[in-house]
Amino acid sequence: MRGPELIPSTPETATRAFFSFPKVTDPARHRDYNAWHQLDHRPENLALPGVVHGDRWVRTPACERLGSYPDAALAGSQYMAMYWFAEPAADSIHEWKDLGDRAIHQGRRPELAWTERPMTRMFRPVQGYVAPRALVTLAALPFRPNRGVHVEVSRVETSQHPDVADLSQFEHETQVPDLLTRDGVAGVWTFRSAPSGSNPTGPVVRIRLIYLEADPVEFTRALAEDPLPAPPTALAGTATPLLTGPLATVTPWVWDWFDEPAAAATDSVARG
Repeated sequence: MRGPELIPSTPETATRAFFSFPKVTDPARHRDYNAWHQLDHRPENLALPGVVHGDRWVRTPACERLGSYPDAALAGSQYMAMYWFAEPAADSIHEWKDLGDRAIHQGRRPELAWTERPMTRMFRPVQGYVAPRALVTLAALPFRPNRGVHVEVSRVETSQHPDVADLSQFEHETQVPDLLTRDGVAGVWTFRSAPSGSNPTGPVVRIRLIYLEADPVEFTRALAEDPLPAPPTALAGTATPLLTGPLATVTPWVWDWFDEPAAAATDSVARG
């Protein structure tokens, strides 16, 4: 039970965020999955006092063609969901997990039979940035409407190696400022996975999330034509890429990306 110690929180002050990369294993159940998530699961999560904000995006067939998926497990995921938690985070996360367990016993988790989640874990926000054109505060950035995101997921074997600090410095001082000048970029947030208690110096997963007011497919095409500055050669192998690419915002009741006629039409447009 949450006590009176609830601290008003925003994404800017949050110390924990959750990321999940779901995969619907039955191609016929995408509409069922989206109806459950958007009309039941997500609203119940957002109603919790400890959930500051939550969002979800879809890797449409058009998005998938432009991505890179070196990690075999993440390669099959079609969605990405995230939640920001209020402080004290431990209390907020406890309530959030209790809601998920209670929903099972209420018979409100139909997706468990035909959904896999190759990565679900807590992350710590590292740093956020807002593009000057966005005209909002960092706390408001996740609430600002977006057309999608571009995500980069990578892994470093340990945070303690000097190369990780050098790579992070290059990313924050060179790549992010470049991104913030690009058409369609509203802002950027970076995250790192919480260290394992049994292996505090072990592997860390990193996420860079680019909020877009541009079409994510068009943004990714433009990025391929004019790539970000590459890290120095000495740092090239510091982080192992797991997943890179665009995802689109999920619009209520518009869940036809994986319907066969829609997919065929998308293919036709792409070839044209």
